[in-house]
Amino acid sequence: MIRERHLFGPGPSNPYPEATRALADPLLGHLDPEFLRIMDETCEMLREAWGTSNARTLPLSATGSAGMEAAFVNTVHPGDVVVVAVNGLFGQRMTDVAARCGAEVVAVEHEWGQPVDVDRVLSAHPSPAIIAAVHAETSTGVRSDIAALGAGKGDALLLTDAVTSIGGIELRADDWGVDIGYAGTQKCLGVAPGLAPFTINDRAFDRRVEEPRSWYLDLGMLGGYVGEAGGKAQRTYHHTAPTAMVASLHAGLTRILDEGLGAVWARHQAAGDALQAGLEEMGLELFAAEGHRLPDLTTVRVPEGVDSAAVRRELLERHNIEIGAGAGAYATTVWRIGLMGHNARPDAALLVRAALEDVLGR
Repeated sequence: MIRERHLFGPGPSNPYPEATRALADPLLGHLDPEFLRIMDETCEMLREAWGTSNARTLPLSATGSAGMEAAFVNTVHPGDVVVVAVNGLFGQRMTDVAARCGAEVVAVEHEWGQPVDVDRVLSAHPSPAIIAAVHAETSTGVRSDIAALGAGKGDALLLTDAVTSIGGIELRADDWGVDIGYAGTQKCLGVAPGLAPFTINDRAFDRRVEEPRSWYLDLGMLGGYVGEAGGKAQRTYHHTAPTAMVASLHAGLTRILDEGLGAVWARHQAAGDALQAGLEEMGLELFAAEGHRLPDLTTVRVPEGVDSAAVRRELLERHNIEIGAGAGAYATTVWRIGLMGHNARPDAALLVRAALEDVLGR
């Protein structure tokens, strides 16, 4: 019997109860009319979560990392200049994926813990095909100004990672000029990992690679089954969609939109503020730059002389609480604490603070 964990790391988070209950509903086939109704409603709710009217907004049948792959493989032509803002691990991954697609990558490096410098990114190349940036950098707990990048992108496509922002902080893809965006279900959306909420506008789709190297992630083919196919009686078979996962996402999005996106964003902010204030009262130092800290994912420096892994292990064994280690060069010197989705509550902030006080006191 597996004990229920308090998943306060960088993801996955504990799902909304509605999303968990939906996994126990009777299984439907991927072409069943009832499932297609659920899929269409899920795509419509994803549009609201993304802040977009894009017809091609859909849950890809894979995790957020495949969303990243789909974004690049469908839009990068060999030799395209792709400017990538790198201020953490997931910006680094963007450079890797873009290079594998044949791009000429211009990486604009930043100090980890700092937001993207919009002016440096926009001036990195005179005519890039794509500008890519992470909205909420999971490795550092930093929020960057995607709207400012969109305002200055010119003819370039703006490609955005919203894995840790969607469903947790303000996200307005259309208003901000986001052309391609990908996310994951396992963080602020409060659903188990397994789907990648994705959106692409007509401007980007018109410039797409006609036959991308990935058959499975070919948005032109996927669109015949879902996305712009929404509401149509005939769908082009592409793959067997994970119907139970889509039903779970449908339930999670219904839960979020019933509460109201604005209220959900405010709840995440309140929980993050409470946690960060509590950690500082304990004498701990926050890692991310002040004024740019994510409320849903807090990064804190490990105190001098403290064994990071030992603390995380004792939190798990004594209190059944998972927090995350840092990433890259900060793997042993930073902790990452997520209060996302169902966990974005004041009682969760108090619980993780009390448990840390207990373990550090020992």
